[in-house]
Amino acid sequence: MKVYHALENIPPIHRPVLTLGTFDGVHLGHQSILNHLKKTAETIGGETVVFTFHPHPRIALNPDDHGLELIQPMDERIKKLESLGIDHLILCPFTKEFSQISATEFVNMILVSKINIHTMTIGYNHHFGRNREGSLELLQELSKVHQFNVEEIPAFLESEKSVSSTKIREAVKDGNIELANRYLGAPFSFKGVVVEGDKIGNTIGFPTANILIDKIQLMPASGVFAVRVNLKGKLFDGMMNIGNRPTISKNGERRVEINLFDFSQNIYGQELVVYLIDKIRAEQNFKSVDVLKEQLKKDEITSRHILVLHPVVA
Repeated sequence: MKVYHALENIPPIHRPVLTLGTFDGVHLGHQSILNHLKKTAETIGGETVVFTFHPHPRIALNPDDHGLELIQPMDERIKKLESLGIDHLILCPFTKEFSQISATEFVNMILVSKINIHTMTIGYNHHFGRNREGSLELLQELSKVHQFNVEEIPAFLESEKSVSSTKIREAVKDGNIELANRYLGAPFSFKGVVVEGDKIGNTIGFPTANILIDKIQLMPASGVFAVRVNLKGKLFDGMMNIGNRPTISKNGERRVEINLFDFSQNIYGQELVVYLIDKIRAEQNFKSVDVLKEQLKKDEITSRHILVLHPVVA
């Protein structure tokens, strides 16, 4: 898959069949749309194009108050789109100036003039452009002028198995990781950098890696999870706690801590990709550290059992 970070870098594409969207999470609903895109391209001997914006428009327009919680960072989205066999990905830089372009200008100046679009696929209720004025009806009008095809994505494909990014966010926040993973067609994941913590885990026999997470990354509510971690291309099993650690800390700081099984390396400063396999339990305030230690032993047994039952992810 070829990735373009600027519109001026896009070379001639043979019969571009293009769809437009955020594709946050590239979930089963998105995958149905992309499979439809590929079939259309195969039928006409064209090439598939996914057009999206980076950074997310809400970040560009409201950098201090965008309220975003993204399911998947862009580099993971790119890998997923490539694995699905998309030919071209356009990451159009989004700025406040760009947001003022009308839907008609967007079609004329970019889709037609720069990409020379052959076929545009669009959802039955999808809108784009300034004030969301772009629509299926507008595309159909402009297609007659510029001689490109417009294909409406059937509603049943857009709502494949009732999957949506909103439902995935709700499932993750509720700690229903099994449902979120089913919607995604893969384990929900996030990435972060290992930072130094207070090393309390070492004193109770469960050393943890403290993870610094991007502020716009969607994360589940507090709890303990069975996880699989990718460190420099190698996978490790473990368990993760998200919360304020009420048994050992009273400052209320929310942390993400991972205990990797059978692991003793120093990985400060390393980036991890964490795959959530299932939730084990809610976070609890135990009567003592000794009671916490006994529970962590049980959590490890539960996590190992869960991870044995689930296939390895890359």
